[in-house]
Amino acid sequence: MTIQVPYRSIPEMFLHRVAATPDKRAFGSPGPDGQQRWRTWSEVGEEAKRLAAGLTTLGVGHEDRVAILASTRVEWIIADLAIMCAGGATTTVYPTTEPEDACYIVADSGSKVVIAENQIQAAKLTATPLPDVTHVVLIDGDADPSAAIPQVSLAQLAQAGSAALAENPSLIEDRVAAIEPDHLATLIYTSGTTGRPKGVELLHRGWAWEGVVQGEVGVLLPEDLQFLWLPLSHSFGKTLICGILHVGVETYVDGRVDKIAENLGIIRPTLMAAAPRIFEKVYNRVVSGVQEEGGAKAKIFAWAVKAGKEKVALEQAGKPVPGGLAFKHRIADKLVFSKIRARLGGRIRYLVSGSAPLSVPISEFFAAAGLPIHEGYGLTESSAGNTVNRPDALRIGTVGPALGDLEIKIDTDGEVLLRGTPIMRGYHNLAEETAAAFTEDGYFRTGDIGELDEKGHLKITDRKKDLVKTSGGKYIAPSHIEGLFKALCPLVSQVLVVGQARNYCTMLVTLDPDSVKAFAHGGPLEGKSYAEIAASEQAREEVGRAVKELNEKLNRWETIKKFAILPRDLTIEDGEITPSLKLKRRVIEANFKDEIEKMYQGTLAEV
Repeated sequence: MTIQVPYRSIPEMFLHRVAATPDKRAFGSPGPDGQQRWRTWSEVGEEAKRLAAGLTTLGVGHEDRVAILASTRVEWIIADLAIMCAGGATTTVYPTTEPEDACYIVADSGSKVVIAENQIQAAKLTATPLPDVTHVVLIDGDADPSAAIPQVSLAQLAQAGSAALAENPSLIEDRVAAIEPDHLATLIYTSGTTGRPKGVELLHRGWAWEGVVQGEVGVLLPEDLQFLWLPLSHSFGKTLICGILHVGVETYVDGRVDKIAENLGIIRPTLMAAAPRIFEKVYNRVVSGVQEEGGAKAKIFAWAVKAGKEKVALEQAGKPVPGGLAFKHRIADKLVFSKIRARLGGRIRYLVSGSAPLSVPISEFFAAAGLPIHEGYGLTESSAGNTVNRPDALRIGTVGPALGDLEIKIDTDGEVLLRGTPIMRGYHNLAEETAAAFTEDGYFRTGDIGELDEKGHLKITDRKKDLVKTSGGKYIAPSHIEGLFKALCPLVSQVLVVGQARNYCTMLVTLDPDSVKAFAHGGPLEGKSYAEIAASEQAREEVGRAVKELNEKLNRWETIKKFAILPRDLTIEDGEITPSLKLKRRVIEANFKDEIEKMYQGTLAEV
């Protein structure tokens, strides 16, 4: 089937939404007093138009790039809409990006204006010369008249826009009317798990398609209340914005990761998308808390999870649930699962996981609790939303069927190939890399290994470049093993399987800071530092127990012979994980090469 997209561009979709539901709540955000502040679509439309007109006074025109260097907040969304309404294209820069890399992205993209969150972010732009940048716009704080690059505040930009609109009331509508589907909308730089980031050119037609297909499959419903905390510099967040515009979903925006748990209880959303790490942390807290309490509560919890997973297994197999099991599950729900749902606000209709693989056992746990996580799949180069498990049609272990009319096929070596509207135009200023990314018949090479089942559901095995080949010639998929282990050991934060060209597999492990506190509570480790607990015999025994259980589920050549618990967790700042929470395997292996070598020199005891 061919998807009919009634919009030529994102701004056209946006203006249509404003006209259709001007008085409906659009975006909420935390106010200065900590209370929720909501903007209607009419208010968002007026703000975006003023800023768009202001950008035209700074010389922003057709496909000119404007970079946003800020955290997830409602002003990010409004600025993005304003850039496109002015006819420009948004370059996204993560707020955690180091100054040198931020300058590289701004320079490579050819951005003329940078919208920075505050002076701290603006200061990054002084790391290297940026001759193309004419102005920096500050979201928070006052402009610095002595800044090397001229600055204006967001308020000043809006004032200039108001004056421009008074002179030419149809300025923005005229700009929007001139935007074609094949014009550049966004430049998103790949987070670069290896090498320097590449600018991915994404067009209006692809993003408009993303908005429409999300509505068609019921991922977003007009009556939903969404909680959006994802990095908006990432394509996952951007594709959700497009769905919000098309469907008209009320969305509360707050990018503070440390406030997610608190916000869930306050906002009580029906919809949330997240990276697997967020669901893993919820799982860890629940399981660690029960283990700490022990006794009857731990036994009831284990009984409830067993009953829940039995029910899920039958449902996944398409078999009826016997009356006795259904009764047990109702009791389990009342005693255990309802309390887990309450932690997420008690109203969740649809959870989406993307950007990295989700552990199957953890997915089964959430499904048992009445919180099925619908895993999806996509890449920056394909506008993020390519496949997803549909509401009421979850197939655990897969990332669902294709969205819309996107074409998927599996190459002879198992690589997943994609063709369709949301695929990028190419890599910015990189013709050779662009050509290499496509097959002769126009399919994009994803770099992921996968398979399609009889119902068209896609299952991703691993990244093609991440597959480990042992010295014995056996191929191993690290992410599969890592996902299994996370479900077995709630004490763990991150896991990295090592084994390339080695004669056996080993594993680097970090501990979850929250779970560590619960683990140490009431015992000899209470009050100890993270590093002290990580080095303790108690932690080693706990992780070792889970590794032995893991090995029982693996082929002989996949089993983990040794492991090392690292003295700290992996961080974005150290370059070990991307802002979208993917592991940077080569960086981690380089940073902890000594720990790895010890595992292959016989200085650490075997499991």
